[in-house]
Amino acid sequence: MLARDGRLAYIAAMHFLDQAKIYVSSGVGGPGAVSFRREKYVEYGGPDGGHGGKGGDIVFEAVAGLNTLIDFRYTQHFRAPRGKGGAGQNRAGAYGEDLVIKVPVGTQVLSEDKEQVLLDFTAVGQREVFLRGGDGGRGNASYKTSTNRAPRQHGPGWPNEEAWVWLRLKLMADAGLVGLPNAGKSTFINAVTNAKAKVGDYPFTTVRPQLGVVTHRNQEFVLADIPGLIEGAADGAGIGDRFLGHIERCRVLLHLIDATGDDPIDAYHIVRGELEAYGADLTEKVEVLGLNKIDALDPKDVAKLAKKLAKASGAEVMPLSGAGGDGVEAVLDRLSDAIGGEKEAAEQADAANGEGADGKGTGEWSPI
Repeated sequence: MLARDGRLAYIAAMHFLDQAKIYVSSGVGGPGAVSFRREKYVEYGGPDGGHGGKGGDIVFEAVAGLNTLIDFRYTQHFRAPRGKGGAGQNRAGAYGEDLVIKVPVGTQVLSEDKEQVLLDFTAVGQREVFLRGGDGGRGNASYKTSTNRAPRQHGPGWPNEEAWVWLRLKLMADAGLVGLPNAGKSTFINAVTNAKAKVGDYPFTTVRPQLGVVTHRNQEFVLADIPGLIEGAADGAGIGDRFLGHIERCRVLLHLIDATGDDPIDAYHIVRGELEAYGADLTEKVEVLGLNKIDALDPKDVAKLAKKLAKASGAEVMPLSGAGGDGVEAVLDRLSDAIGGEKEAAEQADAANGEGADGKGTGEWSPI
């Protein structure tokens, strides 16, 4: 039974893929034509070969409704069509259609060595031309001069661009759940959203990030359950290090601490230490500190523990029980207020910077 459960957990994790390596190639430009007029009643002929068509571009577009890169495990090569060749009577070749690759919001396109972020998609509808198709070659009509009345040279069409790149997904969520394994994160997200996260009485029941939508005070926000962290996670210990990148996108962190654990104070410092070791300003994010599973302790013990934790963290501690519902409404109130403030600040910053995204394309590839 354990083997079967492990296999099911592995399969579930496979359905969520946050990294994929793909090959992309834009279209080659079409060759120009070599042609001469031969109409019966035209006294003077001459060259009339048209230009070749431009090759298709590789375009990435962020779309709603996707939260995994699993489809890129099965489709890894993307080639835009090449431009058509020119023809006589000064007819230009048809352009190759742009190939639009649809990705989840939060996807980054990295260089093959993962050292450079080439594109970053943070909004639905954002489109970026990644590789430009080759221009079409010149037809022989364009080579005609006063001294070269019948040119036979033509352009073969410009070469395309190609690259191996990595796609890395960082989930776009308003709030992220962090904490040690068995801190009650999955129970909490199941209680406040429509998510169906796996819950168990053993560590690492969460093997992949889980998203849920919270509806509170006539507002909605997205909550992400991140697999539990352990000491050394930022250096590769456990499974949480793989998913730390997802909370880079979160506006607010809800840090849950198990009130029934051996040392809740130490648990707090371990998680904060891993966030700091990972970098990316994770410790600078707004943090709501929740002391979970208070239904298993005497109220007096909860009060003493909350006071100690507040002193150690320098933050307000919110006691709650994800299973029993105690204190959950107060935590959601705090999250809503914090998310609202962060959104307003981000909108003001975007307006000041004049950020926006646009693009175009005709052919599409989508995993939907």
